[in-house]
Amino acid sequence: MDDLVSVPARTDDLAERVVAAMREHGSPSYPRAFEVWYAHLSGEMPAVSIAMNAILTGSDGKVSAADIDSLYERFISTERFSRQAERTSLQVLSEIDAMMGLVDKALGSSELYHGRLCAMSEDVPPATDRHKLREWVEALVMSTREEVTRKAQLEAELRNSSNEIRNLREALESTRAEALTDPLTGLANRRHFEEMLQKSIDQATLRREPFALVMADIDFFKRFNDAHGHLTGDQVLRLVARTMKDKFKDKAIITRFGGEEFAIILPEADLIAGKFGAETVRQALLTRELVKRSTNENLGRITISLGVSSYRRGDTAGSLVDRADQALMQAKRDGRNRTVTEDVVETASRVA
Repeated sequence: MDDLVSVPARTDDLAERVVAAMREHGSPSYPRAFEVWYAHLSGEMPAVSIAMNAILTGSDGKVSAADIDSLYERFISTERFSRQAERTSLQVLSEIDAMMGLVDKALGSSELYHGRLCAMSEDVPPATDRHKLREWVEALVMSTREEVTRKAQLEAELRNSSNEIRNLREALESTRAEALTDPLTGLANRRHFEEMLQKSIDQATLRREPFALVMADIDFFKRFNDAHGHLTGDQVLRLVARTMKDKFKDKAIITRFGGEEFAIILPEADLIAGKFGAETVRQALLTRELVKRSTNENLGRITISLGVSSYRRGDTAGSLVDRADQALMQAKRDGRNRTVTEDVVETASRVA
């Protein structure tokens, strides 16, 4: 197999090479896949090229949807978020500098006005000299009017800067939310899962409250993709994600772990409650038939296998995920379309 080497090319030539490479290596053809291959073949992101070549070498030149999602999450979405966050942060700093300039301007104006008042207070004409007294009052009124006008202008400018900073902050929060969301399913992505899992461990350690972790995998997803195409495969992923959201509502942190695998954090749930929640999703999927809209073809039912672990004092993110993953693997070995808990795996290990 020839190794893919990144070399500079014209944009139109590069786009053609990207499409050709995707076809040659059996890559899915959705937009993020094009971004990954473009980053690889353009040579703009060497880390992507290194990782892609490792995948090509280890998989007989085939690139799966899971490979694409992994590369996108590891490199491209992170890079995009960093660039957007940097741009927005620089804009915020610029607005803050402008606002501080306005504050300095306001302070200088106030000091000037105060100085004028002090000077005028020391030079008040006698009440008997009505002409000079009238001139003094007119000067005082004029100075006050000028100060009121300056203050109004500064307030408007400060209000505009404050609104701009608020808008930029919202844009930054939106960018962060986008960076933590899987665009296909609308679920949280793996980066968000890792953040929330560590947060859940920290809270459980501090408060001594349980929580469960469910790892789920769509059965025979690759076979389904090969038979019906990636677009239909995407519909399957959305169906599973929607079913999980419908069943858990706001009671769980549901994430697309990668490819056809999902991870669910269930706060305040022990192992029994975790299994109950996993079974609720599995059985709900069994009641739903998948129909291909373009042909009205009935594609049957989707099944998933699930593994459940629960937090133990001293757990790390790695140990918790590993036990749930071992339970998931046991569910697959036992025939798929079932839920297995970590204690079943441990009992089987002791017996063996």
